[in-house]
Amino acid sequence: MSLDLRRRRTTRITGVVAVATVLVATAAVTRTGAFASEPAASVKPAAQAVTSVALVPAQGALLGQYYGNGTIAQTTQRIGTTPRVHLTYYDFASDDWITSPVSKADFSAGRIPLVNVEPNDVDFDDIVNGTYDTMLRKRADDAKALGQKFFIDFAAEMNGDEGWGEHRPAAYIAAWRHIHDIFTARGATNVVWVWCPNNETSPGTPAAMKYYPGDRYVDWTGIDGYNWGTSDPDFAWQTFKSVFAGLYPQLAAKGKPIIIGEMSSDETGQSKATWINQVVPTLKKDYPLIKAVVWFDIKKERDWRINSSASALTAYRNLAKDPYLNP
Repeated sequence: MSLDLRRRRTTRITGVVAVATVLVATAAVTRTGAFASEPAASVKPAAQAVTSVALVPAQGALLGQYYGNGTIAQTTQRIGTTPRVHLTYYDFASDDWITSPVSKADFSAGRIPLVNVEPNDVDFDDIVNGTYDTMLRKRADDAKALGQKFFIDFAAEMNGDEGWGEHRPAAYIAAWRHIHDIFTARGATNVVWVWCPNNETSPGTPAAMKYYPGDRYVDWTGIDGYNWGTSDPDFAWQTFKSVFAGLYPQLAAKGKPIIIGEMSSDETGQSKATWINQVVPTLKKDYPLIKAVVWFDIKKERDWRINSSASALTAYRNLAKDPYLNP
């Protein structure tokens, strides 16, 4: 099938808009549990080595959400709990992606911000040559001042049709390292850096791992992936396992914790509820290094919502309350 057809061609909702989502939310959550530096005895050996990395739970995995289908409070009421990770999107050049009221509200409520920074219309050569250094130093200083750990996912899906850096791995890596070096030099060591390619690479472009910035520059690796269903006759239904099967071994070889930065399933073709029910068993059996999963809860190219059907909502409620995703 054409991989281009599987891409999401859409403008995402940035943090500026998402501020309203958080500020109208009335339900706060209390942080439960602590991030441990020592592995639990029941954790598989493959997963034990990563538990000392920042924000990795001692066992199981963290559940996250993008709130494109109602406020945090509305979603909490819908599913009976509040996911620990909150995904929001920001423009690299025009948004303040550090001191957003969204992240401040997340910290106050015990959530972990997952800050997805999108370099729209940005020449990566300009990042490397210092054009944005003044802004980046300010972002780094503000991050340090927060004093709490949070995720930054810069230029995700670089190998997909987002094409950040014009599919030039060398330019992408140089830009990533430049940003990272500024944050490190300014003492913003509370930032947890997430490198997150798409599960499928655009045809005729470099493979995902060609863009890897290097072990020193990445704390968590990641992967975005969707089951697009069968509403297009060229598409085949993909299980949760099959969506991530291609890239997982390559990421796992890095020995770092893995986050699914975006995921969801369509309804058309088979049972979305079954797809959701497969998540936790598959994480336990096949993907022990995946330590966080984030649901993209919105109706856009497909109906990605958790409540796209009654059966899907029931399955997601069970998922959100599963002990494995509530470490």
